Amino acid sequence: MGVAPLSEDLKQQALDAFEKAQGNKAEAARQLGIPVRTLAYRLHKAMMPDGQKLKGTSTLYDKDGNERMTWVKTTADLERQQDMLREAAQALKDSIPPAKPSKSSPRTKDSLASVYVLTDYHLGQLSWAEETGADWNIEIAEQMLVDWFSAAIEAAPKSETAVLAQLGDFLHYDSLEAVTPTSKHVLDADSRYCQIVRVAIRAMRRIVTMLLQKHINVHIVLCEGNHDLASSVWLREMFKAFYEQEPRVTVDNSPNPYYAVEWGNTSLFFHHGHKKRLNEISQTFAGLYRQLWGKTKYSYAHMGHLHHVASKEDSLMIVEQHPTLAAKDAHSASGGYVSNRGACVITYSKEYGEVSRVTIRPEML
Repeated sequence: MGVAPLSEDLKQQALDAFEKAQGNKAEAARQLGIPVRTLAYRLHKAMMPDGQKLKGTSTLYDKDGNERMTWVKTTADLERQQDMLREAAQALKDSIPPAKPSKSSPRTKDSLASVYVLTDYHLGQLSWAEETGADWNIEIAEQMLVDWFSAAIEAAPKSETAVLAQLGDFLHYDSLEAVTPTSKHVLDADSRYCQIVRVAIRAMRRIVTMLLQKHINVHIVLCEGNHDLASSVWLREMFKAFYEQEPRVTVDNSPNPYYAVEWGNTSLFFHHGHKKRLNEISQTFAGLYRQLWGKTKYSYAHMGHLHHVASKEDSLMIVEQHPTLAAKDAHSASGGYVSNRGACVITYSKEYGEVSRVTIRPEML
């Protein structure tokens, strides 16, 4: 059971009593008729900004044992920060001009869906070629993204539907600080977070426009990644709002990090890979989407996270771990990780499962 939030009246009452008692907590607590610890808790909550939670306190005493100063130590409240981002995204919906319905694309094969798989793109990462083998910054990343989709769209069959499957870690970091959201590992970063956000939105909108010129329908999956836990929230909500008046575009804005698409007799599943690994994900998907998995003959799961190719077929489905187009960072380079860069377009039939695949590597662009 969670703790009920402290009312603003109680916070203000504690502050007023503390001030009246000239900073003497014991006297302030006596005046309010509450324990000193209760008063201290209310004072701490009153002094903490939204999006933070209490981690502890440090108190300085003079030689006579009198309290001189107290530091309130806080830590980021991830759940509250994500709530704040959702609220911000909701507020943005009124100010984002929705995309106007676009003209239908040329004749396509209505039995086919082409899945454009993109993972671990790490917009905002900085790599130095002499250290990592290839340069990577926000300008290179944006241009390669557009170039890759131009080539991939041209090479893909004329499928009725395109699935834009962005499997997570689209952004390299998730806040104003260039660190991982949970472990707080310092990252090699290029540019400011605001610029990264602008590039992410601009590039994604351009890609969707390009896909609509070839395919009749576009379905967007923007997976949660371990580098962009919160950013993936506003990306999903923003694009859901932006395309709400475009009948040819659908956006999966589920907060659950396990996503699914039904395509006739084929079921497609998507997860970044930070919660479940290759050898256990098939059971997770079959359990979460029991009805969908049970009624389809062909099932495929797609993952990223580890930046290299791996696959596994069991009695439930074929699971594939995809590589990234992004260059290695310093951590990967110094660790001796070696894997080929690339991304693919996989086309699925409603009747026969996977029927074609095109792989395009950075060297080909």
